[in-house]
Amino acid sequence: MRSKVAGYALIIGAIYYLVAEAISAAFFNSSIFDTYVFHTISELGIPNANSPLFWLMNSAFILVGLTLMFGCFYSFKDCIVKNKTIFYILTLVTGLGVIIVGLIHGGNPLTSGYHTLGAVMAILGGNILLVVVSRSMDDFEGYQKITLILGALGIIIFWVMFFNMGNVYMPVFERLSVYTLIVWSFLTGIYLLRD
Repeated sequence: MRSKVAGYALIIGAIYYLVAEAISAAFFNSSIFDTYVFHTISELGIPNANSPLFWLMNSAFILVGLTLMFGCFYSFKDCIVKNKTIFYILTLVTGLGVIIVGLIHGGNPLTSGYHTLGAVMAILGGNILLVVVSRSMDDFEGYQKITLILGALGIIIFWVMFFNMGNVYMPVFERLSVYTLIVWSFLTGIYLLRD
């Protein structure tokens, strides 16, 4: 029962995030294509005229952080047989990072440093978490292999983004490095439901 509750929580968090981002992007002060390609996810959460649904995007960040920590600490931790301390630390770092992004928006010189810190905690911490998870379970089968691939891709894309912050397509790299965690949350929810 615990695994099913955690599974549903992770699935709901992942779906809510994708839907909230799509709706926020649709109402952003640009075409939806340009929003996804040329505007960062963080821009969708800044409370200004460009993003009238900033609150929706920020609620998605917070929900993802909460459901990730809940799902992992409530049930998924039982699947981890090695590196438990690292797993707990990275889960906490990732979850809190996403929540910080939702609570402290970018674009404000006084708070943008905290927002950036939260983003690094969420993106880099989250993708490292996936790699650790893939190597910390009893088996190394389909789910674990997909988790490792997602984590490795996310880390590589994060560093491509990091060294290309001025690139016009940087938001694409940002989204891809975030989506690895969102996809993993969804897949982990399904994995727990099948348990």
